[in-house]
Amino acid sequence: MEPLFLAVACGCQAGLFRDALHEVYLARIQRGNTSFTANVLGARVALLSALAHFFERERWDLPVQRGAEEQSLTAEDEFLILTQAALYLTATRGHSAPEALVCHERVESLCHLLHRPLPLYSALIGQWRYTLTTDKLSAGLKIAKRVYFLAQEQNNPALLLGAYRVLAVPLYVMGDFEAARQHARRGVELWRSGDISSPVEEVSAPAVICLCYAALSEWHVEEIASCQATMAEAIYLARELNDLHALALALWLAGFLGHFERHPAKVERLTSALIELSTRQHFALWLAGGEILRGWARAASGDAAQGISGIEKGIAGWRATGSILMVPYYLALKAEALHLAGRTPEALEAIQEAEALVERSEERWWCAELHRLGGMFLAAMGADEAQIETEFCEAIRTAKEQKSVSLAKRAETAYAEYRSQKASTSGGRGFRLPLC
Repeated sequence: MEPLFLAVACGCQAGLFRDALHEVYLARIQRGNTSFTANVLGARVALLSALAHFFERERWDLPVQRGAEEQSLTAEDEFLILTQAALYLTATRGHSAPEALVCHERVESLCHLLHRPLPLYSALIGQWRYTLTTDKLSAGLKIAKRVYFLAQEQNNPALLLGAYRVLAVPLYVMGDFEAARQHARRGVELWRSGDISSPVEEVSAPAVICLCYAALSEWHVEEIASCQATMAEAIYLARELNDLHALALALWLAGFLGHFERHPAKVERLTSALIELSTRQHFALWLAGGEILRGWARAASGDAAQGISGIEKGIAGWRATGSILMVPYYLALKAEALHLAGRTPEALEAIQEAEALVERSEERWWCAELHRLGGMFLAAMGADEAQIETEFCEAIRTAKEQKSVSLAKRAETAYAEYRSQKASTSGGRGFRLPLC
């Protein structure tokens, strides 16, 4: 492949932009519509290096305007290089990569100018992804609704499947598990209804994401066997499609499910595969997520020091991508590890930091657990009884309001254990409550 990448560079330097794009990059490097070098070889970083030659001074929002008339990039060419650059920037640098956002914004402006609905769908998906990870979730949900209306207008099953995906994710993370489950299931049903071929290239297969969020939503209503089978199907489908980015995402969310069920060995196995894949494919976001989950698994298995170190490294890596999404959940994992290490005051600080982030991002899906853990840590520290009671009661109220049967039972069990220990102790200090 190296001579072909060199040919692109030399062609662009000579002003032969269309030849370099169509005869070398598309025909030989990507092998037409198969995206061979990305999907089979996984060489997305090399592809970005080649694509950079089609932009002015590597400004991802400014395709080159030079070259002889027959060698200048057409509007179609600009669509192509902008969408490909956005895909590979997102895959390698994370969902909150600002470079990908400027590509999507440029595509949207071209779409409105030329009345092109399919590139507009891709541009909106990219903006949704960026907004979801860097802004309030309600802003991401607004873009998701635009995607849904566009898909309905086009009456295209593949676009509608993608729309169900972009609705399910923010609804889940905002704590509306039932609505998220409904949209995820509609996407899954649409996928299973027949062979759906998407007219646009996606960063991750929407069907895989729908399966993942259907599985997570099923856990909240205690459909344990079903959620396990659904998550396994998501991983299988990603592998069958040879969609490595979707596979990384599915392994990451399967790690969540392992944590929910308190299975550190399972989380260790899943995250080892995730970290290996993400390292090989240069998936910065999923690498950081894998390190956090593996850190929790090691802390829960008895190696708290190594676990805390891994979680802190992973959180730093996650934040370095610009993403704030899931950080409250990660801080809860850190708090659990700190508590296991006997550092309960620091664990409580991590919970308080997570709660502050929730107010900024509207990420409320793990709020019941933040309150439950806060109540446990306050009890262990011998804090004011009224404060402890408030935390446990808020955990139960939140879980019931969100219709999470699993989290409500967990909070009720912890509260009952606290009251039982309180009744049997005279001083009311040093409570030892189980984390689950």
